[in-house]
Amino acid sequence: MIDRIRGTLVAKGPESAVVEVGGIGLRLEMSSHSLRQSGPVGEEAALLTYLHVREDDLQLFGFTSEEERNLFRLLIGVSKIGPRLALTTLSRRPAELRRAIASGDVALFQSIPGIGKKTAERVILELREKVGEVAAVAAGVTEEELADSAGNLATARAALEGLGLTPPEAEGLLAGQDPTNSVNEMVRQALSKRRG
Repeated sequence: MIDRIRGTLVAKGPESAVVEVGGIGLRLEMSSHSLRQSGPVGEEAALLTYLHVREDDLQLFGFTSEEERNLFRLLIGVSKIGPRLALTTLSRRPAELRRAIASGDVALFQSIPGIGKKTAERVILELREKVGEVAAVAAGVTEEELADSAGNLATARAALEGLGLTPPEAEGLLAGQDPTNSVNEMVRQALSKRRG
């Protein structure tokens, strides 16, 4: 596994860059966000990498931050999301994508070329808990606090279903709420959102 490279940025295209390392030019596929952050041609660049192996191809992807590389790894773990589509998705800032996943913002993902409604819903469903864990670790939240907040959200969901809401309705009304809120506060906010 090639974890990172450092060398001279010798070329940039719309979807890739070439970094010369020890006389060898490595082409890295990159998001538009990372391409903007990688610096000018002719300067030294230090990039994090991910090597994607298929039976007939090796592709090297480059990132300017660990956060973006982590999101890329999570995205390619979702069925129907390949490396190309994951890179297209990462043209949005990582923080914006994390917020969209946490709040269930299907529209933001549908605005990305190549992602329809079902794929957008799948991304949110499969990554909501994982992105929460990544963000919590980055923010210094303990595992115990994380478990408590996940338990509060599950209890609030069950309470809403006990009031006659379907599971998708309950999920939709809880989307975007702060999981560290109390169960009562989450249910109150969900019901006021439903009435509004």
